[in-house]
Amino acid sequence: MTVPLWCLFIASFLPIVCAGIGAYYRNQLPGGADNKSPRQQAMQLEGPGARAYAAQNNAWEALAVFTVAVVINHLAGGNPQTSALAASLFLVARVFHLFFYVKNIDMLRSLSWVVGLAACVWLVVLGAMGSPVVG
Repeated sequence: MTVPLWCLFIASFLPIVCAGIGAYYRNQLPGGADNKSPRQQAMQLEGPGARAYAAQNNAWEALAVFTVAVVINHLAGGNPQTSALAASLFLVARVFHLFFYVKNIDMLRSLSWVVGLAACVWLVVLGAMGSPVVG
């Protein structure tokens, strides 16, 4: 399996990590976590807990774009070494994005978001420069 595919697999767990962080903060609310209405309870969160849930939504959105970029790159035969670098950069940027989001460091959060998006564009460009599958 290629490095970009491994990065995609790992990135698919980032929204779940965000949900876990949000659940920790839901447990801190009076009465603990409400598993019957977790989304309504999450809307009561403030501070880091609310930001963890916002980061979860953003992680799902980024995962969709990254998935498309990895698939395009893979099918088009992008350079394996450079594609591995781009995919790894995305993954690192998204881990930092989560950290900066929960810690409310907005400028670095935005920068890590841009780096992650640029890595996705880079993967697509690498695929466009690769050997396209003719069919």
